[in-house]
Amino acid sequence: MLSGLVIVLLPLVLGYLVPVRHAGAMALINRGVNASVYVILLLMGIGLAGLDDLASQLSRMGGQALALFLVITACNLAGLWWLSNRLALRADPSRVVPGAPVSKLAAMGGSLALVGVVVLGVLLGLAGGRLVGEALHGHAETLAEWVLYALLALIGCQLRNSGMPLRQILLNRHGLAIALTLAATSLVGGLIAAPLLALRASEGLALAAGFGWYSLSGILVGDQLGPLLGGVAFFNDLARELLAFVLIPLVIRRRAALAIGYGGATSMDFTLPVIQQHGGVTCVPVAVVSGFLLSLLSPPLILFFLSL
Repeated sequence: MLSGLVIVLLPLVLGYLVPVRHAGAMALINRGVNASVYVILLLMGIGLAGLDDLASQLSRMGGQALALFLVITACNLAGLWWLSNRLALRADPSRVVPGAPVSKLAAMGGSLALVGVVVLGVLLGLAGGRLVGEALHGHAETLAEWVLYALLALIGCQLRNSGMPLRQILLNRHGLAIALTLAATSLVGGLIAAPLLALRASEGLALAAGFGWYSLSGILVGDQLGPLLGGVAFFNDLARELLAFVLIPLVIRRRAALAIGYGGATSMDFTLPVIQQHGGVTCVPVAVVSGFLLSLLSPPLILFFLSL
């Protein structure tokens, strides 16, 4: 477990040590992150294409992902609702960020495109034929791991150059409380869902520890438990992002902690523009801190639970 943790965290730490002062370089890093996510998901789809009896396996995967998502979401919403009543955190919609997307459909389009990339990978794997397909399936997992390491290094650069000092992040009590509540309720949900999915408790916890980071959870879980459960982890975390795009505009003015927290690790990147637009600038630091902390927690927790 320790060696696996070092291998995953080392690129993240090395990336965090690199200061980037040129705007053009930062733009390249951001594009590199997006490209890496698409490559990982394409390779994940190719790996899924190698499953025996693909149709029934995909049906099973969809049912398990839906059950896991519903249980974890129920736990998340209950915990974050309780936290919203205790935190004096209010959105300020009068101070919105200009240019942030206001259309939920436009915001969700990116998430739906990710599903399309996985489907494309499955089709490419199936179209490869028996000989080429076996070669693709055999190397897809290894390639995905290396792309993941590159992605982690680039994300480390993003975290370092997010404009917020580490001390400010760790001392933000609202962001810390939201991140810990989301993490704890997700793990409780994973424990509850495990027997429903005929999984061991440690496997349920590993599936729940992605906190919305679908490109990471899908690869780490798939590497240890096979492409089927890797797909379950991916679709569970992607479904969180899709629901967050709908939920945030509806509840952020009354339940800011719930809206920010439900986005999980994506609150610092993919769902942040929606939080900005509908919650105002006062919610931005809290969302960045919450997403940052969950991004740091997710890799070691997944690897720890997979090692049990």
